[in-house]
Amino acid sequence: MTRPKSQFWKIKRLDEMSPEEWELLCDGCAQCCRIKFQNEDTGEVSVTPVACGLLDIPTCQCTNYENRLSLVDSCVKITPSNVLELSWLPSTCAYRLIAEGSDLYDWHPLVAGNRQEMDRLRISAKSHVVSERDVHPEDLEFRAVKWVR
Repeated sequence: MTRPKSQFWKIKRLDEMSPEEWELLCDGCAQCCRIKFQNEDTGEVSVTPVACGLLDIPTCQCTNYENRLSLVDSCVKITPSNVLELSWLPSTCAYRLIAEGSDLYDWHPLVAGNRQEMDRLRISAKSHVVSERDVHPEDLEFRAVKWVR
């Protein structure tokens, strides 16, 4: 990955970004692809170490990104209007950081120019998850943990 010519995330609000800039802002950590459960009484969200079956874990890429929302009932499209409501997004999420008025971390691919530092620091889900294809559906809820990052 090469760095973009401008640091658009420093001069644009999320809702001012082009679709291309929006996609570039994602660091590709795939933490949002982890299966989550929400307690109906408290609203607390627990995250599992199990990733959506569409996630290609070694690359942290969705195997059917264009159709993910229609294929996976629990898939949530992150938008400028909902990013601050998604409490389960990690504190390192670029969308969350920019929405909160912070800057990207030095390891972010837009800053570093590649994913090597991010991978070295084990920021992405690839070293922390298994695919839901490898877990019995009845076991998913028992794998839930409160995720603090």
